[in-house]
Amino acid sequence: MKRILVVEDDKEINKMLSSFLEEQGYEVISVFDGREASRKLKEEYDLILMDLMLPFKPGEILVRELREFSKVPVIVLSAKSMMETRLEVLRMGADDYILKPFDLNEVLVRMEVVLRRTMPEEEEKSKIYQCKDLVLYPDENRVVFRDKNISLTQKEWLLLKLLMENPKKTFSKANLYETVWQDVYYYEDNTINVHMSNLRSKLKKETGQEYIETVWGIGYRLKEY
Repeated sequence: MKRILVVEDDKEINKMLSSFLEEQGYEVISVFDGREASRKLKEEYDLILMDLMLPFKPGEILVRELREFSKVPVIVLSAKSMMETRLEVLRMGADDYILKPFDLNEVLVRMEVVLRRTMPEEEEKSKIYQCKDLVLYPDENRVVFRDKNISLTQKEWLLLKLLMENPKKTFSKANLYETVWQDVYYYEDNTINVHMSNLRSKLKKETGQEYIETVWGIGYRLKEY
């Protein structure tokens, strides 16, 4: 049974959400203010539904706190409709944003989508990805070439993981940036070029081979052998 934390100060909305989700087979824990939520965030959940306008501590702060120690998915439910607020909360680490008033079935569907996207992480722990003698272990955050560990930064590791997961796909710079950095890509941003150059240099130095190739005018892909 999936465990859901509902953080909502409006008692009627909280009760409505909790009852509906329990009918769908979820275990629901309800809290009604930011201070109580801050304590409850330390527990284990499969997903959190978070209001923003809470007594004692706003939801924005709670999302930021949570992302310091947990990757549990968060869907924000808020009456704040300004695009700047929505984008800022997503940048902080929320996985989705639903405007109030909302339809319960829409909330359920959006939850299912987020859970499908995040739950395979557990299944992935038994997988490895390999290209010739280069092996990536997702559960250990390790890249190995012929029994020798290759030291990469977090972003370099995530870029390589994305390419090795999709060995036949060519990724644009926008694809890579928005997936790894989870932010909006701007054409003039040189971040991808710098990180990709560093990653390729490290792989070449440690293996003597090119594992990533540039597809001119499109982006990057894993080199075929």
